[in-house]
Amino acid sequence: MNDPPQLRWSVVVPVKSLTVAKSRLEGLPAQVRRNLALAFGLDTVAAVIATGQVAETVVVTNDATREEFERLGALVVADRPDAGLNPAILHGEQYLRSRDADVSVLAMTGDLPGLRPDDLSQLLTDAVAPYWFVADAHGTGTTMLAAAAGRRLSPAFGPGSRAAHEAQGAVERAQAGARARRDVDTLGDLWDAVRHGVGPRTAAAVQRLAAAGRL
Repeated sequence: MNDPPQLRWSVVVPVKSLTVAKSRLEGLPAQVRRNLALAFGLDTVAAVIATGQVAETVVVTNDATREEFERLGALVVADRPDAGLNPAILHGEQYLRSRDADVSVLAMTGDLPGLRPDDLSQLLTDAVAPYWFVADAHGTGTTMLAAAAGRRLSPAFGPGSRAAHEAQGAVERAQAGARARRDVDTLGDLWDAVRHGVGPRTAAAVQRLAAAGRL
């Protein structure tokens, strides 16, 4: 008996303007926070692009760094709503579904610097529910929300999003590993991410900060 065909996924990663990103990294100058936010985003998107089940990666942003994401192989779409994380995700999904109404879409935050292709591949391979999410490391937020073909996203990222997505009927992927759950908002989050292992851009940024005595 043949195994069912694996879904091919398209991924939406919203990236807010880096001039206002990561304000909760307290004690760090604005330019340092910007550099860290960019490193987080690039490492996250690089891991997504390297995942075998991902057919297309869309970054939704108005930031001037769009070319850096394009060099990785991402398709960058302007954030026309420019109204926050959830409208940006819906804009990215709408763009994808305007090209292929039956695409399966995964939305994820752009601050998962430890994410590895194997982490995401495992989640996508074992995705049996048509609508699912990954809770963040604190257990109250969300790092990923996925809708298979025939289902639409209803993103509620932000405080209390785990409960909000459960209320929608999304199935929590409780087996998701630490790197898929570790988004970075605070310095404590960053050190936890480093402990689990981060991508090369984030690792280099942290090393530079440590050498300069900023961390």
